[in-house]
Amino acid sequence: MTNTHETRHHRLSDAAGVRWRLTQAAIVLMLCWPAMAAADATGRADDERFQRDRKSILAMAGNYHVTFSFRETVSFVDGYRLKEPYETDGYETVRIIRDDGDVISLQHILVVKGVWDDAMPVKHWRQDWRYEPETVFEYLGHQTWRTREVDETERRGKWAQSVFEVDDSPRYAAVAEWTHNNGVSTWTPPPTWRPLPRREATKRNDYDVLVSVNRHALTPQGWVHEQDSTKLILGGRPQQLAREIGVNGYRVSEKFDIQIADTYWNETQAFWAEVREIWNQLHAKPGTLAVQRESSSGKLHNRITALANEVREGKLERESAALQAREIIHASITRNGQVVGAHTKAESPH
Repeated sequence: MTNTHETRHHRLSDAAGVRWRLTQAAIVLMLCWPAMAAADATGRADDERFQRDRKSILAMAGNYHVTFSFRETVSFVDGYRLKEPYETDGYETVRIIRDDGDVISLQHILVVKGVWDDAMPVKHWRQDWRYEPETVFEYLGHQTWRTREVDETERRGKWAQSVFEVDDSPRYAAVAEWTHNNGVSTWTPPPTWRPLPRREATKRNDYDVLVSVNRHALTPQGWVHEQDSTKLILGGRPQQLAREIGVNGYRVSEKFDIQIADTYWNETQAFWAEVREIWNQLHAKPGTLAVQRESSSGKLHNRITALANEVREGKLERESAALQAREIIHASITRNGQVVGAHTKAESPH
């Protein structure tokens, strides 16, 4: 009887111990859950791969001597002669203007010689990076974009790069993973449609879309932006016109007046933040978004840049400039075939 009683006592003790351990585990889980959720919400703070991706993106910020090289390689239309290669170079700063963990924004600013050989800043393109994006915008041709949903399998572990024009209007976007193989960090997405580059948009009209593989890779000297593109003619039956290879090399350099770029950005960044918000509100709405780049009042990017310069020179208050920018942009936008500006003049700029 004694043995039976002791056995029963041990079983009860063991069961109580198990219940206590389970209760402790539940309490620990409840206490840790907010921290675990926060870590996940901020972009997997403890994920080594995620952090390595971030470091690769942030490493593109800096001061550079940039070489731009584009060369057509193959013709696919009878009688088409390949164009002369395009080669140029310049100095450029790349600044981190946003870093929220899983969202990073890099602004490019050129420093070029002016009319009288004095160097001057020129706001250049912007690249935004977003981890596991739910949506991206895609180019449809004819200066028209739409927002596309990205399903979970396509976005898992990947980053979207969205590229914007000098006036912060959309250009192209794609989704891909960063790889860190054989000592090189590289981001290579599938082919993506994009508008004609400015170097050609003002000089030719014999094709409609660039279909490009857009590769970024870190190098010992900085980084490189490689582009493998097909020039596509749209119509009832699309036709490939030619192929082009582009290589933009960013090599770290201090051989220019970096302060020129930084001063410009310090004096205009609040205005450009307002401009970005205008475009963000337009992207947030469903449907297609068409942009009219030029009107009787001039080119869109020239008009917005002129407002930034007036803010910088103290000729215009930022709030007034932002309101004017909003009116200019909305008047240049067509959503689902309807001009946006016709319905927004009475709305607040915020």
